[in-house]
Amino acid sequence: MSETVTLEPELENLAKQLDGLSLLQASKLVKALEQRWGVSAAAPVAMAAAPAAAAAAAPVAEEKTSFDVSLENAGANKIGVIKEVRAITGLGLKEAKDLVEGAPKPLKGGVTKEEADKIKAQIEAAGGKVKIA
Repeated sequence: MSETVTLEPELENLAKQLDGLSLLQASKLVKALEQRWGVSAAAPVAMAAAPAAAAAAAPVAEEKTSFDVSLENAGANKIGVIKEVRAITGLGLKEAKDLVEGAPKPLKGGVTKEEADKIKAQIEAAGGKVKIA
C-alpha cells in the first residue's frame, strides 16, 4: 500500500538531518514551523454528529487537554534519568541533578497528552518513575 519515494539529494540530506534530532529538538522545530507557517501539526479529527436525545441525556465530560508531568523518583539509574531530564527540560547539569535528587518534583507542565506520554516513556526507559496529572 505504501510506495517508495525517491528524494533529490538535497531533500535526502535534510531528511538525514531530521533523523538525527533529539525529541526536544524535534518538538521545538515543530512549534517553530507551526508559528512560522500558521499551521498545526495535529491530525485532523472527523466529528460524527451525535443524536440530540443521547447528548441531552448524558452530559459530556470535557476531555483534559493539558497535562503536568512529575518525576516521582530516579530509580537505580540516577545518571541516566538526569540525562533525560536535561534533554526534556533544557536544564543545566546541576539544575537537572538537583531536580532528580529532590524528587518528587514537577518536570514539565501544560503539555499535550502525546508529549506527556513521550516524556514518561523517556524517563521510564532511563529507570525513573513519572506521574502524569
